[in-house]
Amino acid sequence: MITKIKGTQDIIPKDIRLWQKLEEVVRRVSKLYNYTEIRTPIFEASELFHRGVGETTDIVKKETYDFLDRGGRSLTLRPEGTASIMRSVIENKLYSSMPLPLKLFYYGPMFRYERPQKGRQRQFHQFGAEAIGSDNPLVDGELIAFATTFLFALGIRDVVVKINSLGDQESKEKYHSRILEYLKPRIGELCQDCQRRHLENPLRVLDCKVDKDNPVLLEAPKPLDSLSDQAKQHFDKVIGYLKALGVNYEIDKNLVRGLDYYTHTVFEIEADLETLGAQATLCGGGRYDGLSETLGGPKLPSMGFSFGIERLLLALESFDFYPGLDRIDAYLIVLGDQARFAGAAIAESLRRGGLVIDYDYGERSIKGQFNQGEKLNPRYFLIFGEDEYASGAINVKNAKTGVQERIELQDLYRHLVNAIQSAYSGCTGNCQNCEDDC
Repeated sequence: MITKIKGTQDIIPKDIRLWQKLEEVVRRVSKLYNYTEIRTPIFEASELFHRGVGETTDIVKKETYDFLDRGGRSLTLRPEGTASIMRSVIENKLYSSMPLPLKLFYYGPMFRYERPQKGRQRQFHQFGAEAIGSDNPLVDGELIAFATTFLFALGIRDVVVKINSLGDQESKEKYHSRILEYLKPRIGELCQDCQRRHLENPLRVLDCKVDKDNPVLLEAPKPLDSLSDQAKQHFDKVIGYLKALGVNYEIDKNLVRGLDYYTHTVFEIEADLETLGAQATLCGGGRYDGLSETLGGPKLPSMGFSFGIERLLLALESFDFYPGLDRIDAYLIVLGDQARFAGAAIAESLRRGGLVIDYDYGERSIKGQFNQGEKLNPRYFLIFGEDEYASGAINVKNAKTGVQERIELQDLYRHLVNAIQSAYSGCTGNCQNCEDDC
């Protein structure tokens, strides 16, 4: 038997409604902030991620899926969304054809070769948003508020934003010199990865999970202490906007994130949920003012965030986020050979009118058809036999109440639409344990 590849998963029918409901929230909240969807290819030229994400990052060095195509071109399955979106903005000159900042969101699969675990797969999915073409601190504050609002919409309200600033290029260069000088006599006290990283990308040392409580890192100089005056003003304004927008935040001086393109604001959103275990982070992001120029584009200061969908689904196990059973509008029960062709025509006519209709394909008995229909959770049963065929009528049975009435075929569509609309109009919106027929 051929099985799925390690680190991938099938999203089977019993689970898909949960994914769809989460995606509905993605689209609804993105609309509130006037973000438009963008879709980019699943694979790109490898150079895009080497230049954009950074040669020294663990993603590029250890985790990308790289391959040569039949033309000998080096391609990479996208490990994240930001570099691809910036490439698309530059290539399609969106910065000159749309108002700035460009407010874009994406949703789709990403690929990283890492050890699979619960909530983390080698093929995983991300929802992210990018505001491209503005260096205004309000963009930073609003994007962070957008991310927390999305979590609130999912029912995840007890969250905290961890935030820091890496500063502008002047600040980063100043900090680079300070941290290298500090680590030089003590680097042997840190893990092997830190000993390798500190020369390639010293910022990543602060992000070490192995040595997070090591006095060497706890006492190390922080990026926030090396900010230029301009970078400090930017960060102070971001904090001001977070306060104005009612965002719960904490300044975390060790927070750096793992990608080379970040400048100024970096942040993560954490939730203390049992289903997440020790890894409480649900969202991460920050500002990347120089990425466009790194990729050969114009100056486009930008800010973004991303959520791992599998991690979100894990978090939602702590809440009553189950979307309920799928329903169909009606299940058609046909009795007798003569009625069978007419029954198929009735079902097709209702479908073309926008109703969800199903019926039996196995010529079961009436009891067998009812049993089959009940599995599909219909609002109504439509019973069409030889007598109904001869008289041009059909029996409509309410699946919940059992009340049945005879309807002329010419009135069937209008009757069903009115009945379903009436059920929806009485909906209270309180869907937990709801017994309404909507």
